[in-house]
Amino acid sequence: MREVRYREALREAMAEEMRRDPTVCLMGEEVGYYQGAYKVTQGLLEEFGDQRVIDTPIAEAGFSGIAVGAAMTGLRPIVEFMTWNFSLVAFDQIVNNAAKMHQMSGGQLSVPVVFRGPNASARQVGSQHSHAVEPFYTNVPGLYVVYPSTPRDAKGLLKTAIRSNNPVVFLEGETLYNSKGEVPDEEELIPFGEARVAREGTDCTVVTWGRPYVSVMKVVEELAAEGVSCEVIDPRTLRPLDHGTIVESVKKTHRCVVVHEHWPYGGPGAEIVDRVQREAFDYLDAPVLRATNLDVPMPYALHLESEVVVTEARVRDTIRKACYLD
Repeated sequence: MREVRYREALREAMAEEMRRDPTVCLMGEEVGYYQGAYKVTQGLLEEFGDQRVIDTPIAEAGFSGIAVGAAMTGLRPIVEFMTWNFSLVAFDQIVNNAAKMHQMSGGQLSVPVVFRGPNASARQVGSQHSHAVEPFYTNVPGLYVVYPSTPRDAKGLLKTAIRSNNPVVFLEGETLYNSKGEVPDEEELIPFGEARVAREGTDCTVVTWGRPYVSVMKVVEELAAEGVSCEVIDPRTLRPLDHGTIVESVKKTHRCVVVHEHWPYGGPGAEIVDRVQREAFDYLDAPVLRATNLDVPMPYALHLESEVVVTEARVRDTIRKACYLD
């Protein structure tokens, strides 16, 4: 095992797959000569050349459509959105073309394309650049939706995504790029639909992904010192969702808290609550609770932004409430 940053793990995954398969190519705004807005693609242009690492115009709908067409005709494109907020311009290409082409062609066409880039809020980027888009895309049959929380999962899941014959929405935590973690020296492909038990516990199951994962791991360690044992489940893929691992954990702990960065109305957070109450109702000793962003557009002012995002204090209070400690 060796320690790498989240962005480096993503870069390694792309480079290894591009070396392995000449049909894998990369396109997006500033992925080449600028080395990527977050330096995830640094060095790829030098190694693979401008026929496989392609700087595009600022036209998300255009280059997403080109990628879908290229995937239908034999290539395996990776599309980088400078931020997933900009994918809303390409929503039609992702939802109406990439996700549906296999079904509409009666299985004759596949669309092996990966759409990837930073998701959710950063710091003071305003309401139009702070969307957590997983509720939008998890609602669409035909798409895989992946959201790694650690460098190891980022690398292993991205390699799996690139080899998939189906379109993948690959969400990366915008504030996770500099985080460090261990990755194995040998090749590892992490399958879709298998959650990871990040921490074992007995008193409360906490389900989380993306940036809030870091806050949750810190909070549950603090609560452990108070005698509260939390089991942390990271779904890793939100579509397909490994509800079985979550339900089995809840059957053991009898309580469940879901922590996520998107708005509280709908989305995978609400889906997890629904699955738990349907499949583990008789095991619950308390209502399933959620800690989320507030249900408002993201403010620009830092002191207001810090109140809107899901905070460690909100996570702690929610877990304590689920355990009837407050």
